[in-house]
Amino acid sequence: MVDGFAGDRYAAVRAAFAENLAGGVDVGAALCMTVDGETVVDLWGGFADAAATRPWQRDTIVNTYSTTKTVTALVALLLADRGELDFDAPVARYWPEFAANGKQGVTVGHVMSHSAGLPAWREPMRTEDLYDWEKATALLAAQASDWEPGTACGYHGLTQGYLIGEVVRRITGRSLGTVLRDELTGPLDADFHIGLPASEEPRVAELIAPPDGPPPELAVTDLQLRVATNPGPEVSQVNSRAWRAAEIPAAGGTGNARAVARLHTVLATGGVAGGRRFMSETGCRRALDLQVAGRDLVLGMPLRFGMGFALGDQLMANPGTLYWGGYGGSLTIVDLDARTTFCYVMNKMSGAVADLRGLGLAMAAGMV
Repeated sequence: MVDGFAGDRYAAVRAAFAENLAGGVDVGAALCMTVDGETVVDLWGGFADAAATRPWQRDTIVNTYSTTKTVTALVALLLADRGELDFDAPVARYWPEFAANGKQGVTVGHVMSHSAGLPAWREPMRTEDLYDWEKATALLAAQASDWEPGTACGYHGLTQGYLIGEVVRRITGRSLGTVLRDELTGPLDADFHIGLPASEEPRVAELIAPPDGPPPELAVTDLQLRVATNPGPEVSQVNSRAWRAAEIPAAGGTGNARAVARLHTVLATGGVAGGRRFMSETGCRRALDLQVAGRDLVLGMPLRFGMGFALGDQLMANPGTLYWGGYGGSLTIVDLDARTTFCYVMNKMSGAVADLRGLGLAMAAGMV
């Protein structure tokens, strides 16, 4: 059963969403779209657990893995638009210790575009170490880049959030999750959390691990192996209170499709959301500035990265489109030309690098 609504123009989206649930492609999921800041699709259905005992409710939330990165990028773009953060500046301007081991030339833009050469830690890391902000960031500050920054992209699966988050902390004196709450999710009443309060635990859907575990194609080269396994959190750990409570800004966000779509209306509508101006239109479009392009050294596929998002100018219906998704299948698209946002989240995870569920729904919506 599917709850929520979809305007007549989006009947095909509702039908595709319902078919995924009815056919077992999804166990529980949610989908939201906005146009010009107004919600045009808001759907949810299925179950929040593998045993199918808890219906997926309107306010069910779930870990979104790397869809979290799009929200983290929005925080950085907000600070840059205010003049507090310069993407062209060295990271070491804000975080002096980061200059160690020849990294004095690594810019914030390199970090935003996965081209800083720090896709994984060199020192052995356990999942528990991700909950220790000081340790995780200090190790990254101390190590050398794996390639010349800015010359190639290599997906910073977990590290990007700590790198951006520490720059944000040095600038504002607040953690990234706190800035997000104070400046964006609070004012927009968006149910998304980087660092989930214990009071919200009963609403969290259980992630259902893919049958074959993480995709083997992520562990071929030494670099890919480090990204995939150092650490490689099991889904059982991601389902834990410890993971949800920690601030893991690249993969630890907990929320629903409605919240992510609402947050990204800031970018899609030129900086105005909920009747309030958050950013300038120029600051929003800064996300579209191409930083690096080519075959990603970690994911092994051609990608074009702007500021915190992949660029969809060669994939999507409109050139001014940003996108990214999370391991398991979640997906976010922000079309600045059509002033549209799209977000799909789910709990039944796919082990494939390219999950087509979200893409199929976006195709039904005419975004691809």
